[in-house]
Amino acid sequence: MTVWTLGSINIDHIHHVDHLPRPGETLAAGSYSRGLGGKGANQSVAAARAGARVHHIGAVGTDGQWARGELAAYGVDVIHVAELDAPTGHAMICVDPAGENAIVIHAGANAMLDEAAVEAALGAAEAGDTLLLQNETSGQLAAARRAHAAGMRVIYSAAPFEAAAVETVLPHVTTLVLNAVEAEMLSTALGRPLEALPVAAVVVTRGSQGAQWIAAGADQIVAPAFRVAPVDTTGAGDCFAGTLAAVLDAGLAPQEAMRMAAAAAAIQVTRPGTAGANPDRAEVVAFLAAQG
Repeated sequence: MTVWTLGSINIDHIHHVDHLPRPGETLAAGSYSRGLGGKGANQSVAAARAGARVHHIGAVGTDGQWARGELAAYGVDVIHVAELDAPTGHAMICVDPAGENAIVIHAGANAMLDEAAVEAALGAAEAGDTLLLQNETSGQLAAARRAHAAGMRVIYSAAPFEAAAVETVLPHVTTLVLNAVEAEMLSTALGRPLEALPVAAVVVTRGSQGAQWIAAGADQIVAPAFRVAPVDTTGAGDCFAGTLAAVLDAGLAPQEAMRMAAAAAAIQVTRPGTAGANPDRAEVVAFLAAQG
């Protein structure tokens, strides 16, 4: 099967600082690096490194051929990545010594995707394939509707979170992925518990407290977090979502898929960067074997 990611492609500008900036404060970075990022690109790379065949649907600007090439170098098919007359999306990321971050993003070309082109790209998908979505591009509703009608699994990583956007896409979603704060906000906004949402499953990531798989009428699946020393937590949720999409697409049962995704995210946070910090499947398997 195949994972199709409709998602953002960003150029990440990463600054390592003594502490996260306070209002009005100017900080000198101890180091700087540039890397491939964006929730969509991060998730595509995570899925590819987890062993999936991945097609990315997205856009860069005329300054973004480097980012498109980086995505391809990780094994992601980029034939459906358009070049638009707009700046490539970018993120300004500050990372403190504990691995915590503060991020400012500019959508650029990510917000200018043509819905007809998105739907045309998905015309090559097959029933049983997986569509992976986030909220950093345009075209989510059209893509989710097309994929759902075609019999694809639709995994929606609903970040950056906006309750109205989630509610619109939700009827076409198979698996909804949220962090703990987003899950509480959505449940409050819709006035119902997660178990009552019209999806097959809700996955809630809780950082050091692990992750939950919640499905109506079934026992919850809990994937405990693994103890590691974090270096940079940027992109950890994307690593989890991309890995989860890949292993579910490969046919793994939810319990094992959640454990694989949690392990991949645990490895990812021990490395600096975003897309490039994602581990490959062999590393995840070895990590899990070492846990006993």
